[in-house]
Amino acid sequence: MAYFAVFYEYDPSKSELADEIRPRHRAFLADLKERGANVASGPLSGDGPNALLIFEADSAQTVEELLDEDPFKVCGVVTGRSVHPWNPVISRF
Repeated sequence: MAYFAVFYEYDPSKSELADEIRPRHRAFLADLKERGANVASGPLSGDGPNALLIFEADSAQTVEELLDEDPFKVCGVVTGRSVHPWNPVISRF
């Protein structure tokens, strides 16, 4: 298993839609946490609406396939996503 850092970019024009489906999005991510894939996730502060997610999986493709089912992705709230292998040298986990 390996770690992956995932960056989400959200469409700022869909903030009302994001508010409406956020409970489903968070339930989806919570389920992935229970299944051991989602290590941590949350919004980034700063310019524009975006988020950082840390995943543990066999491959980047697996992470992408899991996140293709995210309600934010399905409904078009996520407009950009990048998945990067991540090697935590110093961590709490």
